[in-house]
Amino acid sequence: MEFVTKINEKEYEKFVASHKKGHFMQSYYWGEVMRNKNFTPHYVGIKKDNKLIATALLLEKKMFKKLSYFYVPRGFVMDYSDFKLLEFFTKKLIEYAKENNAIYIKIDPDIKRHTLDPDGNILEGEENSKLMDKLKELGYIHKGFNTEFVNEQPRFTFRLNLDDDFENIYANMHATTRKILNKKNQYNLDLYIGNKDDIKDFYITMEETALRENLACNPIKYYERFYTILNKHNMSDLYVVKANINKVKKVYQTRLDEIENNIKELKNKEFGNKQKTENKIKEYQNEMDKLNKDYDLVKEIKEKEIVLSSIITVKYGNKVWTVHGGNTTLLRHLNSNYLLYYTIIKDAHENGFKMIDFFGTSGNPNPPKDNPIYGIHNFKKRLGGEYTEFIGEYDLVTNKLMYNLYNIIVPIRRKMVKNKLKKEQKHEEK
Repeated sequence: MEFVTKINEKEYEKFVASHKKGHFMQSYYWGEVMRNKNFTPHYVGIKKDNKLIATALLLEKKMFKKLSYFYVPRGFVMDYSDFKLLEFFTKKLIEYAKENNAIYIKIDPDIKRHTLDPDGNILEGEENSKLMDKLKELGYIHKGFNTEFVNEQPRFTFRLNLDDDFENIYANMHATTRKILNKKNQYNLDLYIGNKDDIKDFYITMEETALRENLACNPIKYYERFYTILNKHNMSDLYVVKANINKVKKVYQTRLDEIENNIKELKNKEFGNKQKTENKIKEYQNEMDKLNKDYDLVKEIKEKEIVLSSIITVKYGNKVWTVHGGNTTLLRHLNSNYLLYYTIIKDAHENGFKMIDFFGTSGNPNPPKDNPIYGIHNFKKRLGGEYTEFIGEYDLVTNKLMYNLYNIIVPIRRKMVKNKLKKEQKHEEK
């Protein structure tokens, strides 16, 4: 076996995109995206008989003086059951890291810890404790089993298997989700796949979601570059849902007119069960009260059109990820996010993708209502995907003294960066 560096784009992509452990965060082009966050990509791997059998996108981040560290997002692309290959690759990566003054290498492999049901109970199925033991044996330091968003990447997610008839995929969604989707696009919302010009609308949904859920949000330039680079290689789509206010008003008015007519017809009936009729009239009146309350919100909107939901997806190999997205607070009762996710799932299925990853959720399978992630978690859970727990982050240390010092400084710095982003968001809102 031979350790190789500076793998060219064509050879690297051919291997990664077709590998079962291929991930968009290990693609050649993800390295280009991360240049915008001051990372330098290194494309390395292992060859046997002049053919690649393992690769890694090493993202180098400069620290101070000549020191740096490497980050391998979602781990190596290789057969992890081949422990000899893993051992050889690890040895060569340590040597390469030392040559480049990297004090450690961080990985967070796209590998399930074990198989779970939607409520977090362990089931028979895939289980990777032996691999975790092997990583420890090779010197990788496990960073723990966190349950919230404190790592570089989410440790929990929902993944929906698309390798089935769409009717079965739909049937496996939660009854509440199907009830909403069965109403079709009842408010005549406009859903389309946009382009770079729609990033401003997309960013509105990101900012509002971040403020509402107390999450961090990147500057708009990051999302522009993210989308532009990946879309250039047919790796990304931008889905947008907007509401034409006049169309929405018309739907409300039509439904209110229908209810009024139904009540009149019931009151004009000469025969029938009087109690049953009164109950039905009361039911209609309750529905009318709710509709009028929601309609009043719509009437207050001065704009002809507003954005409701938006998502940037990433497509790579046979998988799709819903990476960045959000919903505006206004008119959330129109359920635009249900229409949006349904369309993304349907498009992915029709285009032959085998899996869709909803990109992050809580490690608490049933979070309390006061948890900021409660709404997002339950929404994703009801789409019918597998609740997935990854094995977590590992650090491979190559300079123990500097690594220990770094681990004291970095939590303070991250908190400062997060607070800065939140301040910038609030300033832009004013």
